[in-house]
Amino acid sequence: MNQDMSILHLVLNASLVVQLVMLLLMVVSITSWAAIFRKLIALKRVKAINDVFEREFWSGTNLNDLFAAASQNSRDSGPQERIFASGMREYQKLREKRITDTASLMDGARRAMRASFQREMDVVETNLSFLASVGSVSPYVGLFGTVWGIMHAFTGLASLQTVTLASVAPGIAEALVATAIGLFAAIPAVVAYNRFARDIDRIAIRLETFMEEFSNILQRNVGAQSASGH
Repeated sequence: MNQDMSILHLVLNASLVVQLVMLLLMVVSITSWAAIFRKLIALKRVKAINDVFEREFWSGTNLNDLFAAASQNSRDSGPQERIFASGMREYQKLREKRITDTASLMDGARRAMRASFQREMDVVETNLSFLASVGSVSPYVGLFGTVWGIMHAFTGLASLQTVTLASVAPGIAEALVATAIGLFAAIPAVVAYNRFARDIDRIAIRLETFMEEFSNILQRNVGAQSASGH
């Protein structure tokens, strides 16, 4: 009896629709776990690279030297370094055009950094919507499999004259496995989504803070250069 009611036995003896639902949920679960591990590694790498650049930025290194290094290592650089490079590139272009108005210089640099910030956040948020979809949809897909399995089980019982718990239990049990697999896919996805959303918010706040601080530094440089020019 125990062997007949094992999970494997229930899955193998489920109706075709329920088996397809279980297969879909298992594929989704495996895919979501792969996305979770990739996102963990990616966010850890982003944080480490940002830490390295921030230490170098505040160490007193010349901005032009930092910009040259960022331009050469654009592939290996992190979001913070690329945002810095975008702002610095636009600032230098405007200076080369002999634009000396502080407001114009700062507006151009800020717009360049803001555009770069949006691109970086799009990359950082990759797969987040997928995890949210898995977390919200999987239980309902599993529930669909359960409802279908129970309907199939009761349809099969219609031809029996005497219905006992032993005759009902296998059909209901194999149907409930679909809900269990749906929850198994959904719960890790929801937990990971909440964790990653919090981590990404911290990264976004840190990048926005850096943009403000870098803007202040550029503004002081513009003021100093204007004063020395006069």
